[in-house]
Amino acid sequence: MTAAQPQQRRHTRIVATLGPATDPPEVLEAVLRAGVDVVRLNFSHGDPSAQVARGEAVRAMAAKLGREVGILADLPGPKIRVETFADGKVQLKAGNRFDLVARLGVPPGDATQVGVSYLELPGDVVAGDVLLLDDGIVQLQVTAVEGERIVTTILNDCVLSNRKGLNKQGGGLSLGAITEKDRELIVIAAGMQVDFIAVSFCRNAEDMHEARRVARAHGCNAALVAKIERAEAIENLTEIVDASDVVMVARGDLGVEIGDAELPGLQKKIIRESVAREKVVITATQMLQSMVDSPIPTRAEVLDVANAVIDGTDAVMLSQESAAGSWPVKAVEAMARICMGAEKQFEADTDFEQAKRGLARADQAIAMATMFLCEHVGVRAVVAMTESGGTARYLSRFRSAVPIYAFSHHAAARRKMALMRDVFAMDYDSRGQTPREAARGSIRLLVEAGLLNPGDRVVFTSGEHMETKGATNTLRLLEIGADGCATGLGEL
Repeated sequence: MTAAQPQQRRHTRIVATLGPATDPPEVLEAVLRAGVDVVRLNFSHGDPSAQVARGEAVRAMAAKLGREVGILADLPGPKIRVETFADGKVQLKAGNRFDLVARLGVPPGDATQVGVSYLELPGDVVAGDVLLLDDGIVQLQVTAVEGERIVTTILNDCVLSNRKGLNKQGGGLSLGAITEKDRELIVIAAGMQVDFIAVSFCRNAEDMHEARRVARAHGCNAALVAKIERAEAIENLTEIVDASDVVMVARGDLGVEIGDAELPGLQKKIIRESVAREKVVITATQMLQSMVDSPIPTRAEVLDVANAVIDGTDAVMLSQESAAGSWPVKAVEAMARICMGAEKQFEADTDFEQAKRGLARADQAIAMATMFLCEHVGVRAVVAMTESGGTARYLSRFRSAVPIYAFSHHAAARRKMALMRDVFAMDYDSRGQTPREAARGSIRLLVEAGLLNPGDRVVFTSGEHMETKGATNTLRLLEIGADGCATGLGEL
């Protein structure tokens, strides 16, 4: 009688935004059980205290379920918005004049004018520029700039309501990414001990460095997420990726600034560049948008999610679908189902000839050698001992169908690994053990859990000195015997 094969596990991660729809404890429990790996707290909406409460609820529920669930705090950034209208909204007619007024204390707007939140906007636009509001639904062409007043011509019949966002087609707005409000929110996020902080509308590496300095100054070791949603970010993509821990393809504002036609190719480019530069990548915005109101996704949405998975994204994200939709649990279930279906079509064929040369770190070299063995020796799993999760991240950059079981006794490290594709973080205390003892102990746990069977080959990576960050320098090829213990086949 042959041993049972390990059950298929989802390799792509799911990020779900929390909101009113997930606030009831039974709903929060259900979405976590359905497969959420990281929750997103959107600080652009509501009072920060509400997001703090949600974070506390997640920590408590994850502990109840025995799950490692990461928390991502998403900063609002310098979102430019129109101010309010006297009647809440106005009907705009193509060809009419409509003014944007950049000063404090502008009266509520009407069909002729409205205030804007960014007082420096007149210095960033010239006649001929096109301004896009409400995710591109409203299109205005600048005809003149008269001091604090931007005179525009309405290009299409539309409705404009309170506090809608504003973008400049093609980018070019000069406002920085980190606002004073963001600085205040980073302090709050630090107190919450969040695992990730997302920087909205970053333009260059310095925006990410600034956010990191503020976070570290307040004792926050969260991973920094660069949201790619400005045209300038595409021009500076390589430096932004290098300055970040995680990259998010934020398709909403990015699509408005660069145009829908350019978005699919840029999504693939951002995913490819992030993986090549050994960073984690999230694909976000309207992935299952119809599920805000519908219990099932459209076929186009299924293909959208699946294509992101096949392109190699680490994670896919739900926004309004989970935060405010009618079917938050079903949205997570659908996302999980689509990811697993797409993973069956994913062909891992790493071109090691194109892999990075001149590696500066031993753990990077060990990761490359490990994944080479996975492709050529019939390995069932990779078992990695890691302090910070860095080894797991390097391993996961080489796309493979082989699961990576990453063992660490640091809860914060395990939660960061919850965003890495192919990585399954597990609690294990290797303090005081030799590498061989750690290998036997961790592999025995996997056998007892039914994740490995006698006869399976595994690659085990560790450092000669356990519990030392960045010290991974050893690779062992092991085979599990009939007694569930691993025996050595080779060592590097």
